[in-house]
Amino acid sequence: MAYEPIIGPGYHGTASPYIAPLPFVNIVGQLGNSGLADSGGRFGPRDQLETLGDMGRPVVLPEFLKAESKLTFHVNEFNLVVSNLIGLRRNLDDFRHPSCRQPIPLDKLIPFKTSVIIVFHNEAWSALLRTVHSVLDRTPVQLLHEIILVDDASTQSHLGDQLKTYVNSLNKPVRIERMSNRSGLIRARLHGAKISTGKTLTFLDAHCEVTIGWLETLLRHISENQERIVCPIIDVISHDTFEYLLGSDRTWGTFDWQFNFHWENVVDREIERINDEHNVPLRTPTMAGGLFTITREYFYKIGAYDEDMEIWGGENIELSFRVWQCGGELLIDPCSRVGHVFRKSSPYTWPGGVSHILHKNFVRTALVWLDQYSRFYFMLNPSALSVNYGDISKRKKLRQQLNCKSFRWYLEKIYPESSIPIDVIRLGEVRHKSGQCLDSLGHKIGETVGVTHCHGQGGNQVFAITESGTIRVYAGCIDGGDSRSIGTGILTLKKCKKDSISQKFEFIGNVSCCHGCFFL
Repeated sequence: MAYEPIIGPGYHGTASPYIAPLPFVNIVGQLGNSGLADSGGRFGPRDQLETLGDMGRPVVLPEFLKAESKLTFHVNEFNLVVSNLIGLRRNLDDFRHPSCRQPIPLDKLIPFKTSVIIVFHNEAWSALLRTVHSVLDRTPVQLLHEIILVDDASTQSHLGDQLKTYVNSLNKPVRIERMSNRSGLIRARLHGAKISTGKTLTFLDAHCEVTIGWLETLLRHISENQERIVCPIIDVISHDTFEYLLGSDRTWGTFDWQFNFHWENVVDREIERINDEHNVPLRTPTMAGGLFTITREYFYKIGAYDEDMEIWGGENIELSFRVWQCGGELLIDPCSRVGHVFRKSSPYTWPGGVSHILHKNFVRTALVWLDQYSRFYFMLNPSALSVNYGDISKRKKLRQQLNCKSFRWYLEKIYPESSIPIDVIRLGEVRHKSGQCLDSLGHKIGETVGVTHCHGQGGNQVFAITESGTIRVYAGCIDGGDSRSIGTGILTLKKCKKDSISQKFEFIGNVSCCHGCFFL
């Protein structure tokens, strides 16, 4: 009886790979891409046997594979056993809203043929090549100029000659570019863009699966206005079962006081702007950054990436602010859907540490683009003041050359719902003479605010006092409810409401008091 390895290339752990009898593999899925045929954007084995994970369904492992799955999970921080069982290609349904399914004429899009740039570092064999095959399988050949795989100094052997041989065997416009040293996502993407030759650039992560119609609609919106970035809806591929889970087309990108990216529900004014249609792009305040399309010309005109940022983190927020403030548009196209494996933690090391890298990147963003609002970041992160963030003179000159607008303009026109108040008059601790400070305790909307010892480290003890008399924190506004006294009542965090009496505070000199005038 013949046997096939389940783990396959990409596993270098201490446990021995399980060996599964070939009949078992035939039942649950074909490994690799041999024996697969085109079926209009969906792909399956010629013997018509359903593949494991077919149509994005979850994969539930038999008991005898669960131990191996657990042992190998750390390699990529997703279920490597499941990923390899699914193989390099699988059927996926057309997940688009019915209003998105009208065919898009390709003739006007051909001038915008794209270079797909995928950066990887020690990526799993199956996840990386499933990304590649999904692009090849579900992208009209007229629109795909090339796929560039940028290897950011991987050390796993399967990503060397073995990958080169496999890519060459495809006889498709796919090539590998090797970074000589570990450079990080930002610089590796910059290198990929530099050597690419397509009219447009499409950036994808190395653990994605694109779906039917994903690129045509992105390029259509680019062709209508070439000074914009267009992102797909990012659906979730479970890091455990690899189930394809549909993301909402009513969410967009936002940020908090520390300028971390968040997904939030689209606000009513934007729903009204698009007339509640499901095939009209959203004007998103920020983007996740992993997946997007842009023309080559605009990418460089707008300043590409900040090449002095490190590894990964914050570059998406910086680019989002830059595009909006400098006259461009940032869109999420609900008719383009791409699945992405979201991991709970990174399997890679960060030279210098995660905190140092993120602080450097965010400080560069704050000092170039946020104007007086940069103090929000520094108040919450006092240690960032000592970070060596490098030379930002070129980025400041870029802002001047592009005649970019202020961050206040961004808050007023693009994201007035931001938790950062435009009319802030005080920012810092709400301190009592006893040495106790108001503390949000890291709580969310609906939870209480407390009082703790003043630690002087910013974070949860940073509040903003506005001209309108509200006390704000990153999560919302302090609400006194029916209490007439802070000393006897309960303060909670609630969504800020313009006309809420219970969120109004009076300020006498340097002393603040609640709407019932009880002194802090």
